[in-house]
Amino acid sequence: MEFSHTPVMLEEVLDGLHIRPDGIYVDGTLGGGGHSLEIARRLRNGRLIGIDQDGDAIEAAGKRLEPYSDKVTIVRDNYRNMADILMKVNVSKADGILLDLGVSSYQLDDADRGFTYRDDAPLDMRMDQRSRKTARDIVNGYSEAELSRIIRNYGEERFAGNIARNIVRERQKSPIETTGELSDIIHASIPAKARRTGGNPSKRTFQAIRIELNEELSILEESLDGLISLLNDHGRICVITFHSLEDRIVKNAFRTNENPCICPPDFPVCVCGRVSKGQVITRKPIVPDEEETERNPRSSSAKLRIFERIYKK
Repeated sequence: MEFSHTPVMLEEVLDGLHIRPDGIYVDGTLGGGGHSLEIARRLRNGRLIGIDQDGDAIEAAGKRLEPYSDKVTIVRDNYRNMADILMKVNVSKADGILLDLGVSSYQLDDADRGFTYRDDAPLDMRMDQRSRKTARDIVNGYSEAELSRIIRNYGEERFAGNIARNIVRERQKSPIETTGELSDIIHASIPAKARRTGGNPSKRTFQAIRIELNEELSILEESLDGLISLLNDHGRICVITFHSLEDRIVKNAFRTNENPCICPPDFPVCVCGRVSKGQVITRKPIVPDEEETERNPRSSSAKLRIFERIYKK
């Protein structure tokens, strides 16, 4: 299967990054290289560093970006380590950073990766295939309380307790091995009336397990401040999210970096000493237009937020 990548909100991302021909740009979630290809095309003596933890993505992006190999460096790693990665490739600061979060179309469409509930396949869901822990370990190893917590918090599933209880009951008979088995348990845990609305009932639970396994939200929350610090003056970070939990983290991090003061509101002047790192460019997130969502339905939940680094004189 080809690692195809239809870049979401491509023009909005390119505009948001303010691509300069001599700039240094980092794609922290390279995927199939769709966004990176267009960034590379706009560089003359600039440089692009692409990062991804997925081996299939690295291979596919390497082929796609081969015509620009003199300008592109590809690294298999997690964007949480971006500071170390840039240091190793002799880059101190970037003019633009892109994160396109969530699971890729390739990962969803390749049943063997175990991300999708549409096919019966081994419970995997690893974004980095070098990791030993899989979705199977979570489904068969977490306590009922832990399962309920992640399904409720990360999947925003109101029947999380039912699902967790039924997972534990079924795995006592025999381990839950496949996506199909898990989907059947989820389906049986949700009342028929609720199943008739909101799409496939497995979607939220699969999302929750994937997020927990790959530490998606914690990595994002822990990384954003550091990524902003890696930007040059007037450098920008663009983040595309696909669900409300990610978007909330990005929105709050950007606001805090713009206005980090923790002094009580009634203080006449700031005494905490916290200095703004820049400004939020997108007071409201940018979303795909109707034409894009028709062409690429998976873009419909996407939101783009942009922050610009500004050094105080």
